[in-house]
Amino acid sequence: MSEYTLTVTCETQRGIVAKISGYLAEKGCNITDLAQFDDTETGMFFSRVTFVSEEGTGIDELREGFGPIAADFDMVWKFHDPSERMKVIIMVSRFGHCLNDLLYRVRIGALPIDIVAVISNHMDYQKVVVNQDIPFHCIKVTKENKPQAEAAIMDVVRETGAELIVLARYMQILSDEMCQKMSGRIINIHHSFLPSFKGANPYKQAYERGVKLIGATSHYVTADLDEGPIIEQDTVRITHAQSPSDYVSLGRDVESQVLARAIHAHIHHRVFLNGNKTVVFPASPGSYASERMG
Repeated sequence: MSEYTLTVTCETQRGIVAKISGYLAEKGCNITDLAQFDDTETGMFFSRVTFVSEEGTGIDELREGFGPIAADFDMVWKFHDPSERMKVIIMVSRFGHCLNDLLYRVRIGALPIDIVAVISNHMDYQKVVVNQDIPFHCIKVTKENKPQAEAAIMDVVRETGAELIVLARYMQILSDEMCQKMSGRIINIHHSFLPSFKGANPYKQAYERGVKLIGATSHYVTADLDEGPIIEQDTVRITHAQSPSDYVSLGRDVESQVLARAIHAHIHHRVFLNGNKTVVFPASPGSYASERMG
């Protein structure tokens, strides 16, 4: 039996769930997980349905038959095959905690993605990356060569067929043009609990303000710095006795966890853009399971 996922966005109307579930039942499919949300402010409906095809109906047949239903409700929709791993590029500068965490999660099967390349503006992590048989690209970025550097990055995206870029503490601001080209396909980790302490040195800003909670925010990248739709956040408590370097050390663990959870949500099609916000549905049972430990 094959498992698939259907994602749907449309204006709120009566009978959407009934039509979806009825169609899947007719095609010999059994729903194993269903999440939905009606946004009363925007009038939009969001749904994610995971199901098993018990009678051998393939994904192409499911797509073809669902077209008329989708047209009736003017849906934005897609059937997803979980066995097809998303191709991902990771970009990093000189802080490697998020990169190393992601490499480990992929290695044990906790994060089912194909890392097709790692891009950096420094050479620090070349050996770590190539030792895992992942292509490494060092693309230096300066004020003078930024357009050429971004063109080189986009060449890697095209050559690898990457569907997602992850900024794992990549300390360069992307151009408006690149943000628009990859809209909804670049995830960043910001070392602050946004919307507080944007921009550079957020831990220093937090220390100077004497906050008792620091955190991290993973969001989609837009042309507005640190303003993209938020996917995942978390915090850690701190005290008056801790130094700025303590803030950085404590924050690293939170950053790694938050980024991994955001990627997990994106690759399992649990994140829906809703204007400047997101709808993020809970994970389906079993989707966090690892193939092996260590």
